[in-house]
Amino acid sequence: MQFSHPPSLQRRCRRAALALVFTFVAAAASTFAQTGAAQDAGETVRVTLLQVNDVYQISPVDRGRRGGLARLATLRKIVLEESPHTLYLLAGDTLGPSVASNIFKGRQMIAAWNATGLDYAVLGNHEFDFGDAVLRERMRESKFTWLGSNVFDRQTGKLFGDMPPFVVREFGGVKVGLFGLLTVDTKQTSSPGANVEFRDPCRTAREMTKQLRARGARTIVAITHLTIEHDKQLARCAPGIDVIIGGHEHSVLQSLSGRTPIFKMGSDGRNLGRIDLNIHRRDGTIESVDWEIIPVTDGVEEEPQSAAVIAEYEKKLSAELDLPVGRTTVELDARQETNRSRETNLGSFIADAYRKYAGADVALLNGGSIRSNTTYGPGALTKRDVLTILPFENPIVKVEVTGATLRAALEHGVSRVREEKEAGLFPQVSGLRFTYDGRRAPGARVREVTVGGAPLDPAKTYTLAVNTYVLGGGDGYTMFKDARLLLKPEEAQVEPAMLMNTITAAGEIAPAVDGRIKRTDER
Repeated sequence: MQFSHPPSLQRRCRRAALALVFTFVAAAASTFAQTGAAQDAGETVRVTLLQVNDVYQISPVDRGRRGGLARLATLRKIVLEESPHTLYLLAGDTLGPSVASNIFKGRQMIAAWNATGLDYAVLGNHEFDFGDAVLRERMRESKFTWLGSNVFDRQTGKLFGDMPPFVVREFGGVKVGLFGLLTVDTKQTSSPGANVEFRDPCRTAREMTKQLRARGARTIVAITHLTIEHDKQLARCAPGIDVIIGGHEHSVLQSLSGRTPIFKMGSDGRNLGRIDLNIHRRDGTIESVDWEIIPVTDGVEEEPQSAAVIAEYEKKLSAELDLPVGRTTVELDARQETNRSRETNLGSFIADAYRKYAGADVALLNGGSIRSNTTYGPGALTKRDVLTILPFENPIVKVEVTGATLRAALEHGVSRVREEKEAGLFPQVSGLRFTYDGRRAPGARVREVTVGGAPLDPAKTYTLAVNTYVLGGGDGYTMFKDARLLLKPEEAQVEPAMLMNTITAAGEIAPAVDGRIKRTDER
């Protein structure tokens, strides 16, 4: 098998800003050599996979410069004209979280995906944000097919929402099989019901590849919503998978695990992945894989039908959400990579607001709660901005914890900084300062902690402001399960309302990084 990039789409779409092309040459070229480099063109079938993942906004992001489902629809039509055997795939996470989804419960995403011609989507963890009943309703509204081969309904024993276990598509005499996998961490990172079961991805993948082979599929595509490490493990434990179309992380990632390429295209449709599988017609082997990353920019025209659907939803949102609530004199950092790996000015500002609101000694915010993956200002801040930054309506509570529990929380928060670049459990804090060493083993990384300028006392009781997601064990923060509630959820403000009130009361903000979190192995 050989990997390279196709020049055709780049040539045809220069005016649509499709100039960014990456080339990936794999060590599997020997297989290609064995099948014969001079294959007759009639013996090769090209199947094109178009990939996006973790798309929460129907409209462009980054102040209109990137993304937008109507632009994606335009690019899909261009590719389809040039490569008729094309499948448009979403690798999970779209119903939430977002400002619009808080209002429409993801209905706007389904309407837009239907208009743009999506073919298949794997369930992402955030598909369960509004509960099982809402997800089933959204699935019924979908004109495309949802996949999730390891997501079961315990009551019926069937796949959730009556999804098919897999699909087989035939192109030019070549059968291509597709199936989907969702991270088992969804139990902790979203709101599935007690009857939803997430089975082991590896065991599921082995069974799916076996069944697909029995149905005549020679090329197998796994659409996954897993971490890159779990995708790599999947490729090793289920070697029958030819390509992994992945999601969950919000960075552009490519990898080769064994002989299986893995692709992730970032978030919010900023990029469209094109993967061309050149398949031998007679024996179904993949002779080569050509791929490119297509930037979705404001140079791409919007497809009219999709744009009309999106405009209707945006009209409903704008009147309420576009009013200013305050100003920032500095750029606010809401990027995912930074908020899930280090102190940021926005993370500190939100944690400070938590602590002040609850009247607590300290505050802890999981970095994964800060969404939108962009920056704001300097300039006006709107209600839309606030709800995009903190879309989850988690109440902020106050609890009592010991110093030992607080230290355990910090250890947990930095336990994956080397293993996972964007772990949502990374802690943004207030009222305390801590130093840690990422080289040390998880559980022994935190070196110094001070609260209010004094060393942390393991036996002392402190008050902590925290959201109910973390308090309930979200992102693995199980150490708070026995904490005594001082401010109950039913009496508390939710995160976006608290942040909005804080900004409005201040009028103008200028948060800064002050060194409250230090990493000694990163200088």
